[in-house]
Amino acid sequence: MRYLGNKESIVSEIYSLLSDKGLIKKELSFFDAFCGSGSVADYFKEYYNNIIINDNLTWSVVYAGGRLRSQHCTFSKLGFDPFEYFNCSDDVAHGFIYKNYSPAESSRMYFTPENAGRIDFFRSKIEGWKNSSLITKDEYNYLLACLIESVSDVSNTAGVYGAFLKKWDARALKPIVFDRVDSKAKKCHKLSTFNSKIEEIIDTVECDILYLDPPYTQNQYGTQYHLLETLILDDNPSISTVTGSRSTAPMRSDWSKEYKANILFDRILAKTKARYVVLSYNNDGFMSKEYIEASMKRYGKPETYVCKKISYKKYQNWKSNNPNAHFEYLFFVELKDKSDVLYESPLNYIGSKSKIVSDIRSHAPAHYNRFIDAFGGGFNVGINISADSIIYNDINHFVTELVESFKVNDTYQYLLYIKRITNKFGLEKANAEAYKAARAYYNSFPEDKRDPRLLYTIILYGYQQQIRFNGSHEFNNPVGMRWFNDKVLEKMISFSRVIKENDYTFKTGQYSDLLSQIDNNTFVYFDPPYKLTTGSYNDGKRGFNGWNDTLEHELFDFLNRLNEKKISFMLSYVIEHKGQTNENLIRWINSNHYKTIELGDIIGISGSRRKEVLIVNYEV
Repeated sequence: MRYLGNKESIVSEIYSLLSDKGLIKKELSFFDAFCGSGSVADYFKEYYNNIIINDNLTWSVVYAGGRLRSQHCTFSKLGFDPFEYFNCSDDVAHGFIYKNYSPAESSRMYFTPENAGRIDFFRSKIEGWKNSSLITKDEYNYLLACLIESVSDVSNTAGVYGAFLKKWDARALKPIVFDRVDSKAKKCHKLSTFNSKIEEIIDTVECDILYLDPPYTQNQYGTQYHLLETLILDDNPSISTVTGSRSTAPMRSDWSKEYKANILFDRILAKTKARYVVLSYNNDGFMSKEYIEASMKRYGKPETYVCKKISYKKYQNWKSNNPNAHFEYLFFVELKDKSDVLYESPLNYIGSKSKIVSDIRSHAPAHYNRFIDAFGGGFNVGINISADSIIYNDINHFVTELVESFKVNDTYQYLLYIKRITNKFGLEKANAEAYKAARAYYNSFPEDKRDPRLLYTIILYGYQQQIRFNGSHEFNNPVGMRWFNDKVLEKMISFSRVIKENDYTFKTGQYSDLLSQIDNNTFVYFDPPYKLTTGSYNDGKRGFNGWNDTLEHELFDFLNRLNEKKISFMLSYVIEHKGQTNENLIRWINSNHYKTIELGDIIGISGSRRKEVLIVNYEV
């Protein structure tokens, strides 16, 4: 049959990719998560003993399942060949297809009345055989798959069922023949089927290889194939439209929407139980190659990542033969263990600990229930900590509100908001006029009325995407050479998902105000400004406290108090920078017998190197 996005032309490329990775092994399970017409799953049924298929559309699951298990259909209980029976008969039935999809009793011209009556006859007989237990489940699905194939041969459409042709196509005038669906002459030993939206079941499906072929345009498959869904469900739905479509709301896919596809892709990679992921995607799709790569490298092992462009000699999509306009990508990655995945803040925060999060996690105490990120900043540390509850704190309420905004706002709506503001002001890389207008708009609001989403949108186009205010708390970062690119989009989506899924509390204030939240089951992490370095948040000129010897001494005293209470803490700090050494820090460490974990030189946003350490008061 003719099917949108059919991958029959590239199955050999998928095979070659998996073969190169040493993954053509019978003992592995292969999950075709958007099975469609089943061409990929049917191809691989001889290479894997366990095939799993899923699709949001019922007819797709039935059709694909029928193809895959065709070699198991003997019709021994039926006692005769159903193909000969149907094709030797002239019987018709004036059922739902006849009345609604032919001009017999409607104005719709999907089928001639003669063929529509035959289709109703085929459908009722197959259902009767099943209800009388004369055919097995495999045989039932196989016959329905053959019915779909036969219907496709005489449909008066341009290939899909979103609409019918106004004049009869020559093939629609031919008498329908009940024909066998194409299928590889190999047995599918084990088949598991799902009929769901993949994002709703991904965390329950056990598999080794996950193959993804999601929609990539606004075309809704439920709309294009409504008639086949009605044919298979055989439920005589209420229809009133010109096209005779059943309600498509249950069949609608968010993969066919800008940004929602990105959000769903992140969820699939984060939740799947598969070890390997293969993705087919078109360059016309909502997700860019850069976004897909960033996502796969976050959840997968970067050294295993593959992106292969399929040439038009090997691949022709259904709507174009222009090799310069349309082509197909094949992506592959071996996934990391879930515990090895690290997330990054969508804020380009000065002093970010994104480069040392693995060190922080590996040197954390063995047992704690609560984690406190006392100088939360961009939250690169707290977002990667596993604890029953996590408290974020920062003295700068603008920063706290920014981080919290990713939790309290729906991610899709947040992205639409960014798009609206970007379009409203014409924000783009290095466009100073547009940037200043947006910045002035933000600053025009009273401080307690400023929307952190607006601030974030402006930050994206500012100098190094920094968060910088003046003494009057007006945002004053100048325009920059950056923009809301796909790498930032990936960080925002993955960060937003995690921050919504876990228990986080957000506070604004001094770290010392958190003392009532701290007990012996708490691990407190401190990442204060460094006395040897200066950023826009600790120079004392932005309407917030800076950092000096007095504040450093107060922090050391507070840590000593935690130590006396046997509360585990970790301090990130700089011992040496640009030839200067923090002697006060060294004396404090030595006098209290704290442990120092050297991390070596860390390269900051500006490219400068600083010698960072972790200081802890417990055994590591």
